[in-house]
Amino acid sequence: MLFVCAHFLAGFPGSGPMLTSETNGYAVQTAPPGTVRTPQVPAEETADDTMAVAGVSESERIKQILEEERRAAGLTPASADEPASYAVALPLVQTSPVTQTLTDESPPRPTPRLLQWDQQPRSVRVPVLMYHYLSVPPPDADIYRRDLSVSPELFASHLDRIQAEGYTTISLYDLQAYLWTGAPLPEKPVVITFDDGYRDNFTNAFPLLAERGMIATIFVITDFMDEERPAYLTWEMAREMLAAGISIESHGRNHISLKNQDKDYLVWQALGSLETIEYEVGVRPRFVSYPAGEFDDLTIEIFKSANYWAGFTTIQGATHSTDDPFRMHRVRVRHSTDPDELARVLALDW
Repeated sequence: MLFVCAHFLAGFPGSGPMLTSETNGYAVQTAPPGTVRTPQVPAEETADDTMAVAGVSESERIKQILEEERRAAGLTPASADEPASYAVALPLVQTSPVTQTLTDESPPRPTPRLLQWDQQPRSVRVPVLMYHYLSVPPPDADIYRRDLSVSPELFASHLDRIQAEGYTTISLYDLQAYLWTGAPLPEKPVVITFDDGYRDNFTNAFPLLAERGMIATIFVITDFMDEERPAYLTWEMAREMLAAGISIESHGRNHISLKNQDKDYLVWQALGSLETIEYEVGVRPRFVSYPAGEFDDLTIEIFKSANYWAGFTTIQGATHSTDDPFRMHRVRVRHSTDPDELARVLALDW
């Protein structure tokens, strides 16, 4: 099985089976700091690997995978006109104190809950901050590197101001749970995200977040991590952060634009990054940040069909709704964003 998975991940769509079963994996939600993860209840094996033979298109494969997930969750098959047929019930993580020692005498872990959209339209204002580099740029850095670099000292002042203004960091799963089910949120929620998965997110941002009991989401470029590029996270770093409440989500395989691409290429990006993350850290990603903020309707169609829940753009704003989950807005943070400016944009109703 590992050979087959590696064969697919190294190849182009159609070169190997799509190993997307969640059997024996971990639940999808991210726990806050101070918790440990509970393994997902194993599901029955779905289709044989032979399901990927010629004659079944990749889009049909994705749909079949989805229907297997629905059946495993005890749901009826999706109808053709169901408005959110790919936003279906999936387990949320269950948590317990990190100091708890699990033994044979420990109480049984709770059964994962299901998260499913109740078809009620909702909207909510939750700023989703977008960071990139968390370090001082080198002297020869270009304008983009300088613009996207926030020093550790400035980031620390951002975090302190966020808390001083009464905000609480939440995960994208918390945001999704509100939109789908009306699950409660703190009075002033905020999401912190990082694009690209630079190594300074681990060395500089992670300790500052942990010191304050705050969480974040990192959208990673999976091929760069597989290639062990020194400027990017390692998978071991990703696993350590995940265990402390940092979500690891998709930013594609290689940071190539997802706009004006054909279906096969988009499937390669959507499933390749998804399966790599799930294989490496044990948690299936449900959110994508479009590389360079570029996407089109076909991009959305493919990522939705691969059972991602939402897509995050570079469009400025802080209001999200169930109407358009694959065009979620964010608030860009630059090297010039001081704490006062951050507080101002956090308070905007946009």
